[in-house]
Amino acid sequence: MVESDAPPLTEIFRALGDATRMQMLGDLATGEKTVSELAQPFAMSLAAASKHIRVLESAGLIEREVRWRTHVCRLKPEPLADAHRWLGRYERFWTGRLALLDQLLRQEDRAADPRETDHRKGQDDE
Repeated sequence: MVESDAPPLTEIFRALGDATRMQMLGDLATGEKTVSELAQPFAMSLAAASKHIRVLESAGLIEREVRWRTHVCRLKPEPLADAHRWLGRYERFWTGRLALLDQLLRQEDRAADPRETDHRKGQDDE
């Protein structure tokens, strides 16, 4: 069995499963932010923001640095790449399913379009 220091995907997806944490990650994508800056858009207490930040930290998605009395957070994108690779395995499945749906809808449109039927009749007569 391969051992890894990386958090399991379940922790990453659990962290990403909350809209507040997803917005915090989006804010961190633009650069470092303090806990106060991350909490501000949500009108939440610093204690509540810290709980969300701890979930993001345990998933390995961010790191926090204490500078004097200020906690500064920064994005660590590597775990997002792991999640993206895992989701990528299903891209082929959904691409195939969507292509089939597109094909069926086009056939349905052609069958429902009377001009298409008249056009085909003209070709058959030739």
